[in-house]
Amino acid sequence: MSIYYYLCGHLLSLSALYGFFNGGLASFGLPLITFGLVPLIELLTKAQPDNLSDQELKQRGDSGSYHALVLSIVPLQYLMLALYLWQASSNSWTGIEWLGNSLSMGILCGAYGINAAHELGHRSDKLSRFGAKALLLTSLYMHFFIEHNRGHHAKVATEEDPASARLNETLYQFWLRSVIGSFKSAWALEARRLERKSLSSWSLKNQALRFVLIETVFMLVITMSLGAQALFAFTCAAFIGFSLLEAVNYIEHYGLQRQKNDRGRYEPVTPSHSWNADYPISRVLLFELSRHSDHHAHPRRSYAQLRHFSYSYQLPTGYPGMIVLALFPFLYIPLMNKHIESEAQRVSNDHIETQAKGHQLKHA
Repeated sequence: MSIYYYLCGHLLSLSALYGFFNGGLASFGLPLITFGLVPLIELLTKAQPDNLSDQELKQRGDSGSYHALVLSIVPLQYLMLALYLWQASSNSWTGIEWLGNSLSMGILCGAYGINAAHELGHRSDKLSRFGAKALLLTSLYMHFFIEHNRGHHAKVATEEDPASARLNETLYQFWLRSVIGSFKSAWALEARRLERKSLSSWSLKNQALRFVLIETVFMLVITMSLGAQALFAFTCAAFIGFSLLEAVNYIEHYGLQRQKNDRGRYEPVTPSHSWNADYPISRVLLFELSRHSDHHAHPRRSYAQLRHFSYSYQLPTGYPGMIVLALFPFLYIPLMNKHIESEAQRVSNDHIETQAKGHQLKHA
């Protein structure tokens, strides 16, 4: 996909902006598009598993445009948050408008802000890492910066990972376990790092502690400048934002498990330990997050270079539709348990077929 396709993600902000200033049913525009129109379209369309050529992948890696596009979300997110809080503090919204606009800002925090933070947090330059933290602040989830990179990527698809959903676990059970477990994991990771340096966990060298203090100060600034009503609006949007992240975490690894070898160590992470979704709208709006298998196999790879693997497990539809389905465990769990079995069989058959082709070429 061209870089111009990824610019479509900014339409999310425009839709929310329209709702902020027009009120009424317009305040539900973004939620209806994200979790109504997009899932419907993706149910009626086919996945696009095509990969770029090696030359095209290299060109994208050499180009700074794709990275600049993600960085541009940082100021845009803060502009949208400021407008949302200013409107919320004006006492002009009805109850329905409060709900619609808070859902819209929450979607921007989770599907846009945290998603961009995820991409930036895997970069090594200081600007990107600062941008990642700034975006996570808008969802009060700055500890994700620690836990995701150093915890989740190491423990993915294991019992030790709070952000990997287990077989038959509902979204609601997972949400509670992951929200609590991820913060505890971030704190433990920092505590171990500081212990190796003979420093206290309660030192300001502890990133997890610093993040809590930054979030607290940020909320105080909002309260002092715009009032308690704006603070309430912010916490609602932040809650929706990090809940969306956890819903995505839930579907990305549901029921997939890395096996242990004879020495009790987990097998290496492969593309078969994450769910993939190659539906084009989700791919564009989420900056290829749905090509999650390649991301876990190669965490440093740019979103614009992520590839499809035939031996990764494929979701029945795109991320927005899967999130809606996950809200109803009595539908989601039986469907996905059956889908795991069919995907395991397909992946096994693909592996056998690939080996057979390789054997034929070797002896041709």
